[in-house]
Amino acid sequence: MSPVPFQLHARIERWPIAGRFSISRGSKTEAIVVVAEIARDGITGRGECVPYPRYGETPEAAADAIRAVGQWTTLTRDLLQERMPPGAARNAVDCALWDWEAKAAKRRVWEIAGLAAPHPLTTAYTISLGTAEEMAQATAAAAYRPLLKIKLGGDGDDARISAVRRAAPGATLIVDANEAWSDDNLQRNLDACAEAGVALVEQPLPAGWDAALERIARPIPVCADESAHATASLQALPGRYDAVNIKLDKTGGLTEALAMSREAERLGLRIMVGCMVGTSLAMAPALIVAQQARIVDLDGPLLLAKDREHALRYDGSTLHPPEAALWG
Repeated sequence: MSPVPFQLHARIERWPIAGRFSISRGSKTEAIVVVAEIARDGITGRGECVPYPRYGETPEAAADAIRAVGQWTTLTRDLLQERMPPGAARNAVDCALWDWEAKAAKRRVWEIAGLAAPHPLTTAYTISLGTAEEMAQATAAAAYRPLLKIKLGGDGDDARISAVRRAAPGATLIVDANEAWSDDNLQRNLDACAEAGVALVEQPLPAGWDAALERIARPIPVCADESAHATASLQALPGRYDAVNIKLDKTGGLTEALAMSREAERLGLRIMVGCMVGTSLAMAPALIVAQQARIVDLDGPLLLAKDREHALRYDGSTLHPPEAALWG
């Protein structure tokens, strides 16, 4: 993209969640997202991010960081990678740049990136953390879906996963502990997951405790989430993790996510592509990366009470590529 004058705007949006979304770190009833819009030559590109409180990000700080980029005299994707650190704010700007470039060239993003046209994918559907009984009830209602992601939270997780499996005997299960397990219950919980036929466990221990995963028998694959951010973080994973969850709000956008995916494959790590709870505008660029993923977890819009205009199409758990009117 050639450096030409531009205008960059940021706004905070609130999207109600259908019910309540709960993980080990807390619950929420709305998704708070930040949208970046880049306008130049009569064309507007958009990108969406979800600031991650786990890393000290807030919607207000992300919006301010995006507006600060608007003071630059030129803006390209390469320059963005050099000047702005990975994180939610850079994600919104990077994806807006991709969207603008696609519209300006009258081409789709995957063509510009030199990739094949995306195809529909099967996404996981998330079951929020609750009591074993609550989670079994929620799972039974979603048991027709082929892939379920189960949020766990520490003590009692062996009972939760057993109850969930009974409620959905035919579904493929993955679980996400969101750093809630400890050395004391790690092996017990992994064994319970293996007994329930779980396909993958995501981030069982707090980031920084990863060395413990080298010392135990891992009966099922373990995936890094909070322990992996951008490409440079991958070097510490082999021997501790079998897979990595690539999220654009961590990598700082599609540009870095594509690079991270290539490096993960080189290192022999399985690829999972995940998301925060956001609208279709946030999922659309992640779907491009997800074409190479073993596991896709892009169900954010399915958890909302409503989605934005020109939303992605979900047929049950089948996610279809975005229309140009939405993004890319």
